[in-house]
Amino acid sequence: MNYFFRIFNYLNPYKGYVILNIISNILSILFSLVSLTMIIPFLGILFGTQEKVYNTSPLSLNAESIKDHFYTIISNIIDNNGKEEALMFICILVLITFFFRNLFRYLALFFLTPIRNGIVHDMRIDLHKKMISLPIGFFSEKRKGDLTARMSSDLVEIEWSIMSSLEMIVKDPISIITYLSALIILSPKLTIFVIILFPITGGLIGVIGKSLKKSSDKGQNKMGEIMSIIDENISGLRIIKAFNAQKYINDNFNKESSNYKSIMNSLLRKKDLSSPMSEFLSTIVLVVVMWFGGQLVLNGESALNAQEFIGYILIFSQIIPPAKSLTTAYYRIQKGSAAAQRVYEIKDLKESITNILKPKSITKLNDSIKFNNVYFSYENIEILKDINFKINKGETIALVGKSGSGKSTIADLLPRYYDLNSGNITINDIDIKCLKISDLRSLFGIVNQESILFNDSILNNIKLGNLNANEKEIVSCLHSFLLYSMNCSMKMITSF
Repeated sequence: MNYFFRIFNYLNPYKGYVILNIISNILSILFSLVSLTMIIPFLGILFGTQEKVYNTSPLSLNAESIKDHFYTIISNIIDNNGKEEALMFICILVLITFFFRNLFRYLALFFLTPIRNGIVHDMRIDLHKKMISLPIGFFSEKRKGDLTARMSSDLVEIEWSIMSSLEMIVKDPISIITYLSALIILSPKLTIFVIILFPITGGLIGVIGKSLKKSSDKGQNKMGEIMSIIDENISGLRIIKAFNAQKYINDNFNKESSNYKSIMNSLLRKKDLSSPMSEFLSTIVLVVVMWFGGQLVLNGESALNAQEFIGYILIFSQIIPPAKSLTTAYYRIQKGSAAAQRVYEIKDLKESITNILKPKSITKLNDSIKFNNVYFSYENIEILKDINFKINKGETIALVGKSGSGKSTIADLLPRYYDLNSGNITINDIDIKCLKISDLRSLFGIVNQESILFNDSILNNIKLGNLNANEKEIVSCLHSFLLYSMNCSMKMITSF
């Protein structure tokens, strides 16, 4: 649940919408309560048991005064126009209250939409920003498919499990408190009995909720593994086909997918149990209240008359849907908390390669690049040991060696994709750890071993390293590159 509460930190930009949503929910519930209380005078008029009340004192904001003044209006209508007109008045009043109830219910959902979508959007942006800022070594240790799952399916799970529960979290407690307050006003003794029954049902719900979170956690982790397998299989498709390994790969994937299916079957069965179980428990409470309250009314031990007791039961029955929804929300939150935990595992990672407090700026290579007693290891395997060399400005060098000897590692250390274990690297006799990272990396022109085109225009792919470049500069750069390529090709031809 801790991860669930951390999500609420994203509410700050949406405080206005939150306030409007709460106000709309309160008004919707109040109009709903008013429409329900109309049943009491309606039954009184219908069965001829309605007592006439004539209250001439000023109206005050308490339940008894409002009730007396309303009954005074009903009594005056009965005296002047008859019972049929009084029934018509109540029916029109019910219609008006239901209209405003549903209007404010829609407004509550209207104001909730930007909150729900905004929080998920902000989380997605922050998670992506965090992933981009992490050192390259992190992506060597983590499987790409698992990270993709956290960016996609885990965030979708948060949206559907937690964000879809926001309405229930805000609206349902207000509904329950409002209806309980009305019940206390009608009959404090009976309502105390009702409140005693609630913790029993809550305890049973909590047991299933804990089990649901555990299953959900397994499901999210297994989905991450499946996404990793898919990513590996697509990337290594040539190798799979070359070694005729399709059957082995398919069998392995089927095994993991079957495990995921079993976990999700267990999870969904527990989730589906929540709604009927909470409804059944609520019905038990309702039946017990009907029996206990009916005994009080029949024995004259309650201040409620028959029509007020029916109204009491009707209002109490309205607690069941929000209680049921709140239970569903609780299960959804338990399920979504597992996804939130996986997202925050990435967000909480510390960035190991950062600028020092006051980094130095650099714009060009003036002197040389030096490797001084450089040691570097990866996963406790020593890759570079006591490397020393100097590259003067204007020199052209090549790193030559067998595969795995550390050529790419040396190149990756220069722009600080990794940090050394010991020793140092200097540019212009300044330790690269003292240089501003963005300035350091802008010094290098890098041609990657793998050809990568981002899902964008060719123009934007070309100017990725200098987003401020204009079209003239880009054309000039391409022209120079083509001339260089042609010259290299001619040299290769003449050498033969």
